[in-house]
Amino acid sequence: MSSDEQTTGSGRRLHYGEFYGLREVPQDDRPLLVVHGNCQAESLRVLLGDGPSPASSPVRTVRIPPVHELEADDLPHLDALLAQVDVLVSQPVAGGYRGLPLGTAEVASRAARTGLAGSAGGGGGGAHLVVVPVLRWAALHPFQVVVRSPGAGEPPLVPYHDLRTLALAAGAPALREVPSAAAVRAVRDRSVGELRSREQRHGSLPVVDLLTGAGARATHTVNHPGNEVLLGLARRVLEAAGLPGDVSDPGRTLLDSVHAPVLPEVLDALGLGDELGAAHPDWLVHGRQLDDGEVREAHLRWYAEHPEVAGAGLTRHAAAAAALAA
Repeated sequence: MSSDEQTTGSGRRLHYGEFYGLREVPQDDRPLLVVHGNCQAESLRVLLGDGPSPASSPVRTVRIPPVHELEADDLPHLDALLAQVDVLVSQPVAGGYRGLPLGTAEVASRAARTGLAGSAGGGGGGAHLVVVPVLRWAALHPFQVVVRSPGAGEPPLVPYHDLRTLALAAGAPALREVPSAAAVRAVRDRSVGELRSREQRHGSLPVVDLLTGAGARATHTVNHPGNEVLLGLARRVLEAAGLPGDVSDPGRTLLDSVHAPVLPEVLDALGLGDELGAAHPDWLVHGRQLDDGEVREAHLRWYAEHPEVAGAGLTRHAAAAAALAA
């Protein structure tokens, strides 16, 4: 291992110090809560227990690596933490995820076997499980999709794909640069249907009303919800776990790394015309403004090097592309 890799690995372990046993888990009378999932999970944890005044939060929390970063060597650390947990909040994760027992049911089962007394659910028997959905909301960004391409990695500049650009790269019929109002609403309705389906399938907390209620503030990208949505979900977690107290805005924008363009025509189609100030034509990536045309040109060059990605992405999201063609 190189010195750079050692430094990176050491820094990562320090970042997750309580998880790796480098620092003690906070000890007091409050329930210990862990959130298992992706980057949305960490933002939820921040709101629940690491806000402006962590000592006044209703729970203690421990920052853990996102599920896609956990390795076999991390499992003993995860199990040691699960032996202390009172409330396990988890996004739906498939069993045997990446060949490891990291699925929601698997992690919940190991937490339950600890047999903790006085869990948040009351009456002992292990950690109280609260399932929260993975938030995907395309209403504000109807062209934006996520395409997993392990062999090719991510496109340059931003890790998102645009159906209009995918169509160009794949030689498919071009999609309108500005979608019709009917198309925008069709994409929104697809997001509603998909979220409600996942809520029912996984028994997760409801979120559709939080997203529709937040309007133009609902998301920064299709998978990065805004603070208003995350705050609402955090409050529902506390309620579902039977915990008193509230959460506060952390005073900073969570999931702030990428903000995608928002078309005024999209806001108007969604009945958010009074929020036209939220429309912006460019990307904001780590605080730097980035022209959407520049992103498209860079992605087209990348698709030329990875032609299989464009075709697979368009096939994967064919229903969304068809909705936008209306």
